[in-house]
Amino acid sequence: MSIWALIPTNTTQRVRDAATGRMKDTTVRRVPINLGLDLQGGIHLALEVDQSKGPVPDPADAIRRAERVVRTRIDEFGVTEPVVQVVGNNRLIVELAGEKDPARAKGVIQRTAFLEFRITDMKNLFRDALPEIDKALRQAGVKPAGEGAAATSVTQLFGADTAKGKAKHPKGKPAPKDSSDANAPGPLSSLLFQGQLPGEYLVPEEQVPVAESLLARPDVRRLIPRGIELKWGNEVSSRAARSYRALYAAEDRPIITGEELQDARATRDPLTNQSVVNFTLSRRGGRIFERETGRHVQDYMAIILDGRVQGQPPIIKGQIGQHGQIELGAKPLQEAQDLALVLKAGALPAPLTIIEERTIGPSLGQDSINDGIRAGIVGVALVVLIMVVYYRWSGALAVSALVGVALVVLIMVVYYRWSGALAVSALTLYVLFTLAGLAAFGFTLTLPGLAGLVLSVGIAVDANVLIFERIREELQHGKLVRTAVDEGFTHAMSAIIDSNVSTALTAFILYLVGTGPVQGFAITLIIGIAASMVTAIFVVRTFYMIWLQRRPDMATLSV
Repeated sequence: MSIWALIPTNTTQRVRDAATGRMKDTTVRRVPINLGLDLQGGIHLALEVDQSKGPVPDPADAIRRAERVVRTRIDEFGVTEPVVQVVGNNRLIVELAGEKDPARAKGVIQRTAFLEFRITDMKNLFRDALPEIDKALRQAGVKPAGEGAAATSVTQLFGADTAKGKAKHPKGKPAPKDSSDANAPGPLSSLLFQGQLPGEYLVPEEQVPVAESLLARPDVRRLIPRGIELKWGNEVSSRAARSYRALYAAEDRPIITGEELQDARATRDPLTNQSVVNFTLSRRGGRIFERETGRHVQDYMAIILDGRVQGQPPIIKGQIGQHGQIELGAKPLQEAQDLALVLKAGALPAPLTIIEERTIGPSLGQDSINDGIRAGIVGVALVVLIMVVYYRWSGALAVSALVGVALVVLIMVVYYRWSGALAVSALTLYVLFTLAGLAAFGFTLTLPGLAGLVLSVGIAVDANVLIFERIREELQHGKLVRTAVDEGFTHAMSAIIDSNVSTALTAFILYLVGTGPVQGFAITLIIGIAASMVTAIFVVRTFYMIWLQRRPDMATLSV
């Protein structure tokens, strides 16, 4: 069974295509043992609640709820054995072993994914409030971005007076007061161009920071009509060789939010070949959505994700029930898949910011593996040497049940000839059992796990020491070799069980309360303890029985 658990299997991994630079699925054949972040590389992220975008009443509660959301997202992300855990009261640790695309992983983790559906400003309340806003900005000393330029945007918003400037004042009389200042483009309206639908305005891309700063002013925010909220679009459009970003005026009350979303799947539209996300609402959400969309037929509905309007708001042609669609245009399918993933996992209770980021390359992981193997070989070699020198033949039998290295094979065959070769037939059992346990239960082998593997070798040797000392005592009392072996195993059993069970309980507590590296150490130690008990109690005794059957007249035992 151990060999079966370690047989290489086909697994699907996401790798970057060297030709296109895109991620693709590929099938590789490997031994089914998962390597941790420190052995195969990956990314380590430390996140905290981002309060720069607004105060969070209870950061500790927010980070605990964020852990559940991030864990769900990472499980859908496809990373093997991720680590997602809260450290302290306000920090979230995420470790993704083997992840080759850190930017995508950070995007999936940090995305708030708060989904809303809102009706746009169908009554043009914001457009009607623009003159008052411009007046307030002029009084505050704010000048339009391009004074003297043609009032193209105002003409589009309010229409032009074609008769203006044609009338001539009588000769010799003073010219009337120029009223062009009243109709000149204002500080804000000079940046806005009317879009194709109610509540849509286009802002030149280079003027977006200026518009944002004006809209953030307290005197402007007070004049924005009640019940209206401004949201930027997520796409940049080109018109007449100039780039524009859409600004939408929408109702501040959503008709429904992503809390009612039950499922989301990414696909391509068969007609347009564009990336889309098909979503399904709960029964309650479907009823609400059907009722609200029925009240707003022929209105435009903005789909808002994390405060950004996704694409151009579609017109509501009829009642919409439980099923809907989010169009992503020409964006790649992978982005649609990531959006479906975060929508399904739910919204974060608060935005997260990365305060620490470490990327561990595969070469560093390979160096850790080499160092761990080297340390393990040195430690095991010392154990082998002590056991063989002190317990002679019995120690060699115990070693043969514990370690599967070439050095032990050489010692057994050269010094013990046929009996050594017989013991070699059970070589690698201990390491085989331990690695098979890791593979069978899907645990991850980390660098501290390698330390636990080597430590459990010493624990296994300790069990053999107890058995050998009891056998020595029985031989000193004049008992036959077969009787001394049986008595030695029987009397040492209680001490072996007590010591191993207490160590296993300690390791189990470490696993429950420890972090990633400590958990890796604890898991390997627990599996190693179980394997060491099997090899010390059953395998070594089997070796003794085989040897005694071949030498029934043996009068003494090398122990």
